[in-house]
Amino acid sequence: MQEYRKFYITKDEVVPTAQKMRDNGVILAMIHGYLNDDGKPNISYEYQIEDRIESYTVDGEDTLPTISHIYDLAAQWPEREISELIDITFEGLDTSKRLFMPESMLDGQGQIFVTPMEELIKNTQVHDEEV
Repeated sequence: MQEYRKFYITKDEVVPTAQKMRDNGVILAMIHGYLNDDGKPNISYEYQIEDRIESYTVDGEDTLPTISHIYDLAAQWPEREISELIDITFEGLDTSKRLFMPESMLDGQGQIFVTPMEELIKNTQVHDEEV
């Protein structure tokens, strides 16, 4: 089983942490982002260090520095995806073109509209009764 370690860092520690990892030949495995229970962004940077994953997490920040100048496309793509899906800005990241969402969609505050499962079931049942 692969070992997993989680550390909390500040936004000011994102770039120095990434640079230290890169200088030591550490692979950036992934960058994950989601909204926490308070609706604030939670961004984690996962690094593959020998036989373990170390996650460096920043919680509650709406703006973070990009690490795309350190990890190139390995960081650029997940940062662009996260900025497109949730309301977070990666300072210094080129977001002039969208990855997935249509250009006509509004910027900011997330772009995915999710229908609760209960509503989908209710709408399906109403539709079945009409048929």
